[in-house]
Amino acid sequence: MSSYDKRPFVAVPGGEGAAVEGWDAIAESLRRAIAARGGARTLLSIECYPGVDEMAVFAAVQQRLRPDCAVLAADALLDSAAIDALVGPALGTDPVFGRLSSLELPRFFDPARVAKLRAAAGEWNGGLCLIVGCGAELLAASGWETAERLLVYADLARWEAQLRFRRGGANLGGDNRADTAAAKYKRAFFVDWRVADRWKIPLLARCDYVLDTNDPAVPKLADGSVVRAGLRHAVSRPFRVVPFFDPAPWGGQWMRRVCDLDPGPPNYGWCFDCVPEENSLVLGLGAVRLELPAIDVVFTHPRELLGEEIYRRFGAEFPIRFDLLDTMGGGNLSFQVHPLTEFARREYGLAYTQDESYYLLDAGPDASVMLGLRDDVNPAEMLAALAAAQSGSAPFPADRFANRWPARKHDHFLIPAGTVHCSGADSMVLEISATPYIFTFKLWDWGRLGLDGKPRPIHLAEGAANIQWERRTAMTRGELINAVVPLESGPGWREERTGLHAAEFIETRRHWFTGPVQHDTAGTVNVINLVEGVAVTIESPTGAFAPFEVHYAETFIVPAAVGRYTIRPVGSTGGREWATLKAFVR
Repeated sequence: MSSYDKRPFVAVPGGEGAAVEGWDAIAESLRRAIAARGGARTLLSIECYPGVDEMAVFAAVQQRLRPDCAVLAADALLDSAAIDALVGPALGTDPVFGRLSSLELPRFFDPARVAKLRAAAGEWNGGLCLIVGCGAELLAASGWETAERLLVYADLARWEAQLRFRRGGANLGGDNRADTAAAKYKRAFFVDWRVADRWKIPLLARCDYVLDTNDPAVPKLADGSVVRAGLRHAVSRPFRVVPFFDPAPWGGQWMRRVCDLDPGPPNYGWCFDCVPEENSLVLGLGAVRLELPAIDVVFTHPRELLGEEIYRRFGAEFPIRFDLLDTMGGGNLSFQVHPLTEFARREYGLAYTQDESYYLLDAGPDASVMLGLRDDVNPAEMLAALAAAQSGSAPFPADRFANRWPARKHDHFLIPAGTVHCSGADSMVLEISATPYIFTFKLWDWGRLGLDGKPRPIHLAEGAANIQWERRTAMTRGELINAVVPLESGPGWREERTGLHAAEFIETRRHWFTGPVQHDTAGTVNVINLVEGVAVTIESPTGAFAPFEVHYAETFIVPAAVGRYTIRPVGSTGGREWATLKAFVR
């Protein structure tokens, strides 16, 4: 039976009674809060993150509270064609890549429509006025000075937003339900989420309640001050975000077995188990489990989570990503390369790029990783072969140009940006990288189709501009494969540096152990996966946090503020060494 925990949560002290479930209970909580304010006029503003079903929220609250005035913020948006023109420069014409938008939410609204809806304030004689939607607080910014105020923030995990795109959801202000899920994801990644996050951050600091509609059948409402206390509590201890799993054209079967996943999908290729920009964080408020975007804890407590130095360097961004790539019983990943930092900055507005590594959690007898170029490669010949493959003339002979290395369990392959690479079939990869994970230039996808039945986008021109042609066999063998350096050791433990490459800002350390191991964040966030063994307990030597149990293949975060901590095996290892792999920013 699998011990992998697919729904981890952070139990919040004092959270009992701070949250309710179901629209009837939510309405009653809001009714009591309105009555407690005692005003003749109360404005209830329910601000929504893009992807929240605003009409469902509006209908549920309106039906139960019977407001005297009810407004949908969406009615004040620009026409969808005007919004398309507004976001167009950030999106460009590429099917995958755009440029991170600097737009602010008020730009999405028509000033005349905003003025018209605000004019309703003058016609509202008293009682309750309800405003719902993304931009509700924009409409509530003026014209309601004599009213008591109540703010609810309806947040949504980005993975759930992506699932809603697949079911026909639209982008912020867009009339694009018929677009592909990939196109809607691109627009959200480059525009909607950037705009909404800038708008959300100050609202999280002052909202009276947080509304969770990730599960439309069981909405949840929590006291805003308790949610803020829960986010503070999360960065005082180790925690896990909620992993999510998805099929892939090359997907395998290892995660289905080890993580006890739904048998329905044909495979599972991806597991995002530490990508706070897209994962969610669950707060345990008594018996209620409140699901929030994990990025909220980065926004609200970046110094405690990341460390002061990392925060100064990256801002309120989580710079380390852990995810799982399963090709056990599947196929090769795409043959690909990541952009150099200067290219990513110039073309996409990124401060840094996706340097990464493949750590083999498991491997079949024929597992391999393609990494680096063969010594006899002629760049013009290789690019011509890639172009011919893309045109359908002939499959790309990848082994003629790239090194294929045998891969075994616990091997570590280092992949600085600009290095051609591809994990082969029959591998279970723990991918450790810098966070801008969307920026991959596929050079060859083995002539297969995506899960939507269409070819996946290939980016030969961009790839050619970034391939580092000097990264050939000798350099790859000497610098990029199992670059293990023994460090310290003690009774029942030993530590090794396993990478990443000197060109990258992430350091990885592997600890082999049969007994407890002392760690210290040293003022920077640690991200760790249990890569060998059954289960470990993370403890504070001073009792600063409650013991925290982690199981095989689970990734967990140790905030910078934790300082010293101990990792010890749960039960006996039977004399067999267990292992963790830890990443941190140098």
